[in-house]
Amino acid sequence: MNWISNYVRPKINSLFSRREVPENLWVKCPACGTMLFHRELEDALNVCTSCGHHMAISPRDRFRALFDGGVFLELPVPVPVADPLGFRDQKKYPDRLREARKKTGEDGAMLVAEGEIGRLKTICIGQDFAFMAGSMGMQVGNAIIAGVERAVQERCPVVLFAAAGGARMQEGILSLMQMPRSTVAVQMLKEAGLPYVVVLTDPTTGGVTASYAMLGDVQIAEPGALICFAGPRVIEQTIRETLPDGFQRAEYLLDHGMLDRVVARKEMREELARLLRLLTNSTPPVFGDLPAPEAIPALPR
Repeated sequence: MNWISNYVRPKINSLFSRREVPENLWVKCPACGTMLFHRELEDALNVCTSCGHHMAISPRDRFRALFDGGVFLELPVPVPVADPLGFRDQKKYPDRLREARKKTGEDGAMLVAEGEIGRLKTICIGQDFAFMAGSMGMQVGNAIIAGVERAVQERCPVVLFAAAGGARMQEGILSLMQMPRSTVAVQMLKEAGLPYVVVLTDPTTGGVTASYAMLGDVQIAEPGALICFAGPRVIEQTIRETLPDGFQRAEYLLDHGMLDRVVARKEMREELARLLRLLTNSTPPVFGDLPAPEAIPALPR
């Protein structure tokens, strides 16, 4: 055994070799270009600390920041048929689903949770844009119905966070059928006298905007969110005119009466707590004195 080659030289190389830095430590803001440290960005709920640009956030992370103490129960969603049309483009639809599940760690594009916001029991439904652009498939319709049925059973309000690129083409007409299905579910809430609040995030487009995303008793949006049916580029090419600055953005829609409020992500929890208390004719929201996570049993996924 050569002691110098096998021990001394590797030891020296390890001392002087350059250590690789993980690629995900810094995130570049797409709006202002500022490099943000990942922990600082997480603490700010994926909002740029330099310009205030609201980046995408997963429903699970949103719920942890929204519910009291970050405690919530994930409600089960009926599993739809995996590939009802046998659809294939460049890839098979089941392969795309597997990739999306591996990327996000979620079973579908929508998550349903039950918890308390300001000590008021609430059902929250969150759409994940990272899962195939949050496209509306049968799982999304099943999730909305599951959340509404639970809300009617527990007599509590529903808050839905929309983020989608529209209908899912791999499910064809079955995807479009989720528009009337979700509309019927919202009507169930109205007949039960329960509030339905929608928070529109960037982007909310297509068939989602044409159905459950615009049926709320109160319509809230995050700053700068793109909210539309057809995008600005499609409209400009169709009418051959230049659109106004900020067209179809949250602030533009607020000025033109399509939204009730634009609320920053950091202020969303307090805003929803006050609003839900008003809509349910309850006492003012209470913060603090939160339940311990181990005190609440988990539901099966």
